[in-house]
Amino acid sequence: MLRPRIPTNPLPTGIVTGTARNDVPAMPHQTPAPTAPARPTVQLTPGAVVAVIGGGTAVVLVVGAVLVSMLLAVAVTAASLAISALVIRSLVASQNHR
Repeated sequence: MLRPRIPTNPLPTGIVTGTARNDVPAMPHQTPAPTAPARPTVQLTPGAVVAVIGGGTAVVLVVGAVLVSMLLAVAVTAASLAISALVIRSLVASQNHR
């Protein structure tokens, strides 16, 4: 009842002819791609290495400071919301006792 039916492909009717052309070569002549000019190799001096290490350290420290300040802002916000919730809860509880 619920068995799928697989359709069958009909056989081609008539003569099937290709669209091959004899006037077009099988592989067209290709010109080689132009090569890029040779670049000089980068040579790191000891001063450049120190500058790269110093720049990386500065980036890590700045990103760390930003992330810590964002975490501190979230913690301060959570603490202030918790204190506000306790004050409101206390006010509502004292209102019910009167």
